[in-house]
Amino acid sequence: MLSPSLAQEIAGDTSAVIGFNVLITDAEGTVIGSGDSSRVGTFHEASVEVIRTKEPATHNTSQALQLRGVRPGVTLPLVTDGQAVGTVGITGTPAQVRRFGLLVKRQTEILLRESVMLRSRLLAERAAEKLLADIASYDPHVVEGEFLLFRAAELGFDLRLRRVAVAFEVTVPDAGARRQGAPTRDMALIRSELLRTVREVFADPQDIVATTAPGWIGVLHRLPARRPVTSLVGDCRRVTDVIAAQDGLNARAGIGEPASSVGDLHDSYQDACDALRLGARVTGGSPVHLITDLRVHQVLAAVGQPARNRLLALTAADLRTQPDWPVLRDTITAWCESGFNLVRASAALHIHRNTVVYRMNKIEQITGRPLREHRTTMALYLACLADQLGSGVPRAGDS
Repeated sequence: MLSPSLAQEIAGDTSAVIGFNVLITDAEGTVIGSGDSSRVGTFHEASVEVIRTKEPATHNTSQALQLRGVRPGVTLPLVTDGQAVGTVGITGTPAQVRRFGLLVKRQTEILLRESVMLRSRLLAERAAEKLLADIASYDPHVVEGEFLLFRAAELGFDLRLRRVAVAFEVTVPDAGARRQGAPTRDMALIRSELLRTVREVFADPQDIVATTAPGWIGVLHRLPARRPVTSLVGDCRRVTDVIAAQDGLNARAGIGEPASSVGDLHDSYQDACDALRLGARVTGGSPVHLITDLRVHQVLAAVGQPARNRLLALTAADLRTQPDWPVLRDTITAWCESGFNLVRASAALHIHRNTVVYRMNKIEQITGRPLREHRTTMALYLACLADQLGSGVPRAGDS
């Protein structure tokens, strides 16, 4: 519990402050920290009895000479959770150093407890990272779901509860886009602050929050039975807004589907990552993306680029030669996603209905297909989505 590096730091700093040499031993009486570095690694015999009794002891010159590795001064037990884990000694005449004894002991125990808490938190973070990584890569043919349930339970998490996966991606903006005069910051510190920001919003004791890769943070959020997934959009926006405001970074989030088993959690996390990746390409500047809004895009992405290329080339080749192709593409998409309703389509596009009618007439003239034939229009809609995903098919005039 008391590491040599921490002991040496405490002993060195304290010795410099009080003007007397401070040494720290482990539970076996071996010196692991001292203002006098020559004493590190030696045996301090007086500490053995102090550790056994948990009572301080003082030694004058004659008493110290009878004990191995001991000099005049005071030796006090370091106690944490009722257990003596070492001692702290102050060298000098007992009358001089006794007044420092209790102060140094208490300060050392406080630092020791903080070190233990920090180490425990780091170990818990590493365990959560490993658990989330194993769920993200879960293969029932390789690892049994019961094993992950057991490991999660050891960490205090019940994977059988209804959860939904959320994936955050944080990126550093280009140098030209950073706030002028913003200082360069330590990446380890940024990582710690990002985790704290996410945990402040996803604060349920059952929420699993961990770094999954550089710049990526995963959350397995416990979702109460009556709470819809869409309610997480606001929570995710709070996170992305705080990150952007405090750290000058860019943050986005993807949200998966509810799950209550290891296999479903794996799928939910993969969906959240897909929502992040696809959302950035097809939904403009929104920082939060729901996989439920991107299922068709997800299927199109899964069929592979060659199939998407062929669909786009055979269905929308003439439209893609038009200089206003992006506008025509958005019109087709809005028309289909609005349920083939002119009023809803114009509202979605923020334009007058007559403008929608004009564009639709132009599309019908170029393709030779009426947009009110839904089967034909749906093929054209899928081609537009394929174009949003980035098909790799060059437009006429592209170099």
